[in-house]
Amino acid sequence: MTGPGYEAALRARLADGLEQMDIVLNSDQIDRLILYLLLLQRWNKAYNMTAVREPREMIPKHLLDSLSVLPFMYGDAFLDLGTGPGLPGIPLAVAAPERACHLLDSNGKKIRFLRQVLAELGLQNVKVIQARMESYLPARKFATIVSRAVTSASDLAVAAAPQLAHPARLLVMKGLRPAVAELEGLEPKPETLIIHRLEVPFLDAERHLIEARYD
Repeated sequence: MTGPGYEAALRARLADGLEQMDIVLNSDQIDRLILYLLLLQRWNKAYNMTAVREPREMIPKHLLDSLSVLPFMYGDAFLDLGTGPGLPGIPLAVAAPERACHLLDSNGKKIRFLRQVLAELGLQNVKVIQARMESYLPARKFATIVSRAVTSASDLAVAAAPQLAHPARLLVMKGLRPAVAELEGLEPKPETLIIHRLEVPFLDAERHLIEARYD
């Protein structure tokens, strides 16, 4: 389904979710997020960008879920490790244009999609990098590293360690509450480790955030 009425319904659903989360975005930011979803839907017809096909369902599962970590972002630049089609990085970059956003993934098709997203959304604060997270050696370090990738938190911490500034935050997005064994394996060990339960409107599933603070 497409057309002005359908897009208006998507904007209304997104605005409703943002209000429930106390996130304030302007109309231009909302328009960019809707355009992002429509691009994702279009590319899904030819490439496997995401298992979620319907933009109405992408709003909670992709946009609102990504934006749920916005209050935990730290510093003026962040790295999204294993970003895939730009999640959570693109929604976060749209919501926080004052932050420099780096999106890293090794999948060439998804990198091409992200470059198209940057061109069509006119995002000036985003850089796309094609590399494996284990071998990426950036010119700078990051105050926040975030990932919605399926890798374990302990593996992610090892991969992210060379790229973390000091102080910094490592944010690992999860579904079910992570097991104690996964948290005990974090290296380097953070000074503070907090597990947050996230509430995402319209999403009938558990969401958690591992926040590792390196102070």
